Amino acid sequence: MAVIDVHRSHALDKEHARQVAETLAQDLSRQFDVQYQWEGDVMRFRRSGVKGELTLTSDDLHVRLELGLMLRPFKHRIEQEIHSQLDQVLGA
Repeated sequence: MAVIDVHRSHALDKEHARQVAETLAQDLSRQFDVQYQWEGDVMRFRRSGVKGELTLTSDDLHVRLELGLMLRPFKHRIEQEIHSQLDQVLGA
């Protein structure tokens, strides 16, 4: 199983950090047909061949995805898209 593990520091308050995470999830959902739901400060992602979560803390966004066999060839593209979206929504 291929794993994508991204940490991104932030200086946002909890409400804005959650908005950033929601924006990221909506964009990834549209592009990769990923379903997600919030459980407290953890957003769980799922679709056929991928599962993962985004965890919010007061100073960190942590995205961890596990890619199944069919999505392994797209690991680099998915990881790049996560970084790109985080750069965009965090203003990096």
